[in-house]
Amino acid sequence: MKNIYKIYLVCLSLLSLNGYSQLDDVKKIDTLTSDVKEEIPSIYSDVSESRLMKRADKLYGKYAYMDAAKSYEKAFEKGDKSPELFKKLGNTYYFNANQEKAAKWYNELFALNVAVEPEYYFRYSHALKSIGQFDKANQMLSLFNKKNKADSRGKSFVNKSNYLDIIKSNSGRYTMEDAGINSKYVDYGTTIVNDKIVFTSARDTGNFAQRKHKWTNQYFTNLYSSDFEVDKSGKISVNKFSKSLNTRFHEATPVFTKDGKTMYFTRNNYLDGKRGKSDNKITLTKIYKAKLIDSTWQEALELPINGDNYSTEHPALSEDGKTMYFASDRPGTYGQLDLWKIGINEDGSFGNPENLGTKINTEGRESFPTFTNENELYFASDGLLGLGGYDIFVSKLNKYNVFLEPINIGAPANSSDDDFAYLIDTDTRKGYLSSNRPGGKGLDDIYKFIETKRLICEQSLSGTITDADTKKKIEDSKITLCDEHFVEINKIQSKENGTYFFDVNCEKSYYVRAEKEGYDTKEEFVTIPSKNGKTILDIALDKIVVKGDDLAIKLELNTIYFDLDKYFIRKDAALELEKIAAYLRKYTTIQVDIRSHTDCRHSHKYNQVLSERRAKSTFNWLVENGISAERLTYKGYGETQLVNGCKNGVKCTEPEHQMNRRSEFIITKM
Repeated sequence: MKNIYKIYLVCLSLLSLNGYSQLDDVKKIDTLTSDVKEEIPSIYSDVSESRLMKRADKLYGKYAYMDAAKSYEKAFEKGDKSPELFKKLGNTYYFNANQEKAAKWYNELFALNVAVEPEYYFRYSHALKSIGQFDKANQMLSLFNKKNKADSRGKSFVNKSNYLDIIKSNSGRYTMEDAGINSKYVDYGTTIVNDKIVFTSARDTGNFAQRKHKWTNQYFTNLYSSDFEVDKSGKISVNKFSKSLNTRFHEATPVFTKDGKTMYFTRNNYLDGKRGKSDNKITLTKIYKAKLIDSTWQEALELPINGDNYSTEHPALSEDGKTMYFASDRPGTYGQLDLWKIGINEDGSFGNPENLGTKINTEGRESFPTFTNENELYFASDGLLGLGGYDIFVSKLNKYNVFLEPINIGAPANSSDDDFAYLIDTDTRKGYLSSNRPGGKGLDDIYKFIETKRLICEQSLSGTITDADTKKKIEDSKITLCDEHFVEINKIQSKENGTYFFDVNCEKSYYVRAEKEGYDTKEEFVTIPSKNGKTILDIALDKIVVKGDDLAIKLELNTIYFDLDKYFIRKDAALELEKIAAYLRKYTTIQVDIRSHTDCRHSHKYNQVLSERRAKSTFNWLVENGISAERLTYKGYGETQLVNGCKNGVKCTEPEHQMNRRSEFIITKM
């Protein structure tokens, strides 16, 4: 498995989508170790089983999978039914996008009922999806998760077992047809420059010396262009894009700056007539840059993000041209092929590569990024849940520069085969994608489409944090957004007016946690609707109270006034007492001692009697308004507990005296 896994990373991560199609040529080309296709005997009758296996293993080790498959199948006919044979036979077809035959041989492998590496469960599930056996494919995904619980691909299936229903709901939004520029060879990967479509093709344009790659027996790819003009024969004319940039190795997946004068593209490690190789003697892929000067594309320059020991490919540019997205298995990659980004400075220099993270990348392969002027990243993945092979996904980059959860764009854009290289005009909703689905002219074909209904459902989640009792807005509370499994997504502070805001995904469930010193932490659960809009979730926090606290202070009551020398409850006082009553109705175990105080004016005896009457009036009001008398006690303290120095004989201002005329509601039991 180690050798196969190495091939999976080295070859598939190269230029191919899934290592099996269009890029089969390109990507497989990346791993080119020989320019000459090894001849395989056409007669096997006199070749022993062991010799066949040795020959097949040798070819397999050189990535000559189609020729290796012939030898393995002959060995099978001669009686070899070993797990190793079925693994490699399945892989030879899996890596060449022949999922029907891959499923056949993986089925033979699993029929042996022997222990196999977890990755084979995943590959088998992919192959099964491609031939429509989704129930069995899901069984394999479930077993894959049990055998490799740390792998996000398996966990994603367990957490979203209804993924087929979700994909179905996203489907039916495209009309598609052949783009009219396909050949019987590999055609894929489109971009638009100066009203022309530029794409990748392995078509034979008449050069009898044109070389083929041994992985798929397809020609090496070059860049071609078309303005969709029809020639005399009634066919759309297609021409090589630039003779100065085409080499004897692969060129593929170009992208242009807005002015059309700078191009970034993928090529095998080949520059100035010299072919570069990794430490393992493999020619991988790199991204190159070319300038248009005097109507001619100048010789390409290699970007500093490249390396001989890893692949770098499929560049895409942000709307402002300041960020490049690309695919690579460079150090720091989570899976077999990840999406990365890098800043492009004003002087043309580059920043440091940054992995897009596990929200986008899986343990599988993510590739073929494109980025729209609506801050949407489209890409192909075989690690995210899909219909089989590579599926196309879209992820929105929100205002916090965070990518939202990718969404499968559904059928017919996605099929049970490989679908990738998505390009869309956001104004017309017209575009192109590539696929190796049945019914095409070649191994991979370019399709044009019209998106008839938008997929991205844009939703925001916002609200106001308030004090549950005073209704005052709370600023600087810590607001944390978590997914339905309590995994933290984002964290912010509420604004001065107590508000918060998050970008969220439609049809997703979240927990919102609000925290503020002096308040109980509160979590609220919310499910976002499936249509565009704003979801409001206000959160009211309860103050933390303990035995001995004064509710008048905790609830920030206004002063409870009594008329001079009176003790009946005024209307303005009733409004404040209602806050106490509401709190006690909410927290039914709390008991309170009502304490009434006066200032020092009048005699001590007078003040004592007055405060006792006021305390009793307060007690009676609360009882009359639904609070059990058993939860209340009361006492008047007169002028015995002054809070300042305003005692008899001391001249004080009215506000200073007012500080002593107060009512307290002391918690005696929680």
